[in-house]
This record gives sequence, structure tokens and C-alpha cells, in this order.
Amino acid sequence: MKSKEDKEKDSSKKWVITVSILSFSLSIIFSFLTTSTLNYLPIPIAILILLLVIAVGIIFDMVGMAVTIAEEKNFHAKASKKINGAKTSIKLIRNAPKVSSVCNDVIGDVCGILSGGIGAIISMKITEHYNMNFDFQVIISAIVAALTIGGKAKFKLVAQEHSAQIVDKFTKIVNIFNFKGKKQK
Repeated sequence: MKSKEDKEKDSSKKWVITVSILSFSLSIIFSFLTTSTLNYLPIPIAILILLLVIAVGIIFDMVGMAVTIAEEKNFHAKASKKINGAKTSIKLIRNAPKVSSVCNDVIGDVCGILSGGIGAIISMKITEHYNMNFDFQVIISAIVAALTIGGKAKFKLVAQEHSAQIVDKFTKIVNIFNFKGKKQK
């Protein structure tokens, strides 16, 4: 029989493998979709997609931070009153390391990588469209970095101040996609 420590090590190994496979799969899917479609889109639409990818990364970074900071006790009263989503919120908070890893590391990092790739495509399109000798990549990369880092810094502060509300709203979204066939309370 395995000890508790051995079970935790096995669980950690499985989690690392799972999160790695998830990251790999999402990266392939989203990279393929963006690179195959962005070449055919006008520059303003490509810029909107870039801003959307940056925003998704920032939002998930905020959610990961909020779940890590939120206190379970704030949701026990709601759970005792059978308020929809309270039990899910408690599960998210109890699994904060995994939730944070998915939100910050998987989704946030995939969005960061995608935004870099999208920025490169946009810079090539601008350079070609306007017959420029200057490589626009440096400027686009700096803008993407500034928006991403600045946005994450701002919304980490929001997560610190409003963690319970963010977890509550995120739980409502998670419950929409609850595939167990029953509504989570």
C-alpha cells in the first residue's frame, strides 16, 4: 500500500503530465487557427484579435490570482443557504494551485505565446502593405509586452481587492459548462 507521500507524488506527476499535454494541445490548436486565418484578414481585424488574445490572458491571470487569494469561509454561508455556485466556488478555492496553474500557466502563457505570434504576423502584414524597409516587429513586440504586463499588473490588484466577487462570477461561468448533467450548487 502506498503512503500518503507517495500518493501525493504520483498525483503531482500526473498533474504535470496533464497540464503539459493540455498546454501542448491548446498551443497547437490556437496557433494553427490564428496563423491560418490571420493571413487572410485585414490588419484592423488582426489587431482586434490580438487585443482579444491579450485580454483573455489578462482575465485568466486575474482569475488565477483571485482563486489563490479568496477565502473559503466567504462561501460557506452561501453554501449553507444553498446559493447556486457556492459549492463550486469552495471546490475551486480548495484546488487553487491547480486552478491557478490552468488559468495563469496554461491559458495565460498560451495567450502570451499566441500574442507574440500574432504580433509577428501583424508586423509582417504592415511592413508588406506599406512597403516599409523598417521591420515593425520591434515596435509591435514592445506594444504587446506593455499591454500584457501592464494589464496583468492592473488586474492582479483588482484580484486582490475583489477576489470573492471574481471567484463568484467565474463560478457562474464554470457552472454554465458543467458537463456532469446536473446543476452544481
